[in-house]
Amino acid sequence: MPKVRVYNLAKQLGITNKELLEELRSHGVEVKSHSSSLDDETVALFLEIRSEEKKPLPPVKEKPISKPQAKPPVEEKPISKPQVKSTVKEKPPPPPQVKSAVKEKPPPPPRPSRSKATAATVAVLLLPEVITIRELAEKLGQKTNVLQKKLMLMGYVTSCNQLLEGKIAQKVAQEFGIETEIIPLEDIEPAEGGEPSEMQPRPPVVTIMGHVDHGKTTLLDVIRETNVAQGEAGGITQHIGAYKVRLDKEGIKGEVVFLDTPGHEAFTAMRARGAKATDLVVLVVAADDGVMPQTIEAIDHARAAKVPIMVAVNKIDKPGANPERVRQELTKYELVPEEWGGHTIFADVSAKQRQGIENLLEMILLQAEMLELRAVAQKLAFGIIIEAKLDRGRGSVATVLVKSGILKVGDPFICGIFSGRVRALLNDIGNKISQAGPATPVEVVGFTGVPVAGDKFIVVSDERKAHQIAGNRQARSRRLELAHASKRITLEDLQRQIKEGKLKELKVIIKADVQGSVEALRDALLRLSTPEVSIKCLLTGAGGITETDVMLASASEAIIIGFNVRPGPKAKELAEHNGIDLRFYTVIYQVVADIKAASHGMLEPEYREVILGRAEVRELFHISRVGSVAGSYVTDGKVSRGGDCRLIRDNVVVYTGKILSMRRYKEDITSVRQGFECGIILENYQDIKQGDIVEIFTQEAIPRAIS
Repeated sequence: MPKVRVYNLAKQLGITNKELLEELRSHGVEVKSHSSSLDDETVALFLEIRSEEKKPLPPVKEKPISKPQAKPPVEEKPISKPQVKSTVKEKPPPPPQVKSAVKEKPPPPPRPSRSKATAATVAVLLLPEVITIRELAEKLGQKTNVLQKKLMLMGYVTSCNQLLEGKIAQKVAQEFGIETEIIPLEDIEPAEGGEPSEMQPRPPVVTIMGHVDHGKTTLLDVIRETNVAQGEAGGITQHIGAYKVRLDKEGIKGEVVFLDTPGHEAFTAMRARGAKATDLVVLVVAADDGVMPQTIEAIDHARAAKVPIMVAVNKIDKPGANPERVRQELTKYELVPEEWGGHTIFADVSAKQRQGIENLLEMILLQAEMLELRAVAQKLAFGIIIEAKLDRGRGSVATVLVKSGILKVGDPFICGIFSGRVRALLNDIGNKISQAGPATPVEVVGFTGVPVAGDKFIVVSDERKAHQIAGNRQARSRRLELAHASKRITLEDLQRQIKEGKLKELKVIIKADVQGSVEALRDALLRLSTPEVSIKCLLTGAGGITETDVMLASASEAIIIGFNVRPGPKAKELAEHNGIDLRFYTVIYQVVADIKAASHGMLEPEYREVILGRAEVRELFHISRVGSVAGSYVTDGKVSRGGDCRLIRDNVVVYTGKILSMRRYKEDITSVRQGFECGIILENYQDIKQGDIVEIFTQEAIPRAIS
């Protein structure tokens, strides 16, 4: 499309470039200088608005002239042409024409069947949350260029296919005197309740929580009769696992769903999600360690989610085990054992020796029975994303905990900003299943992107509606990202940045195997930021390291952290060519330690003053063309030529500078030790007196560390 330069347009209009730039900016057209280019559509709209603004008064005075009233006998003519004009101009023109149109309207009522007439007759016009200008023009019965003109006056330069937010569309409709109402497409909320007759008992969802290395996963291994802990990097759980266990022993029968959350402090966010998705929390505390920091965090998360807590005191077989001490420590956090008159169930177990496991399971089922857990099965399924990842062979895969309803293969769903259709369901063992009922963890294949752990998974009846809602959410997400990216700096920001002139940034790109690990890594690294060293995550995501990630790191001088992922051959070659720092980890506390070490070097060191020596002025010598020479005796340390010094008189500093020259007898010297005499000449200072003290000092840099 041909473009017009600003200075050429100024010549055509006969105004200066500065005047034209001011006019364009006042109408919302962003131009940087007189050499900026404008497309034909923008120029046409601007010229049309400008022509209307330049002559607003004459048309207003000419139109109200009582021509229609001066010719009453010519009422037969408006039967055809004037009637159409009067209906079209019914909104903007003055009231006299509207009255004449109202008088003539009763004879032909069936004519206004066109969209323009219907828009005017509707009391409230319903608009979606996002609408294009072309669609809005059709609904309002106006031309697209008319709407573009209105938007330009409001400060928006748009094209006919550009998306508008519902609030902006409402403002445009108000300009034409039409009342509107926005239809929210986000009104898809699952109905978790139901009629009592429809409710059926469901298994309890139990979350295992506690401090790192207190035996949570080993305890779960014994219950599931598997061996997960041996396969975990560093012996700790790296992301949430969900397992359904069937108990069929003497006196213990039923089903329990277990969520195993990581115990390391960096996985705080993942533990919080586990608590929100659960019915009961089993807090594992080692009998030899007692209450630790992550134990307290787990208690806080469970209480924030309003979930009952049971305590499993593990490792009772160890020599230094003291279960009674654990009970006493937990009373500080209002977890009082039942045998002590409280309401918390305690169970002493040893996961390695398989002691007390049956009693713990019996207590879990007893507590679940008291909770009377029920769910509706015969309806569309609703669940929560426990974990999500990008699989090379299967695409985006997510672990979903079904909360209610029955999830089947082929069901269309909406989850966050993504929609899809269930292509496959896998249980916790990895076997394919055709459906999953309430309180069942399943792996779902069929997402169009990697969802965020904690998102609601909602099955819908209409796949088209799911795509529409997902598109709306994606458009909103993109607008928020663009708004955040194009945020203009304020005076307050400038002042803050000036004050923080030594502000430094460590930019990182985080890629991990699953979404939960991404969030945990990001939160852990952001907590390392200080007022002087800011850690900024440019990009986070699940999946392998791609060429796009490397190019972003190269452009922004960032390092790439890969957690249980590796780069492809091309990405690796590109990283080596550009000198990008790629770091790979399998345990999160190694990431935190390395980033903390890297941040240490970016901190400005602290400076400490160190006194090197002192000399007392005992005699003064005045030498022509040299000045005053202080005959001094070194009382402490060592005095060196060229060093920083201060002259102290009666405990008051009268001079701070450098030693220009030092002589001993007739020779120039560089330093004098304690107990010797020398002549000292100070740089640019002559007012020296007997009894003054020359103090030699230096500034020693002390490296700082992030606490």
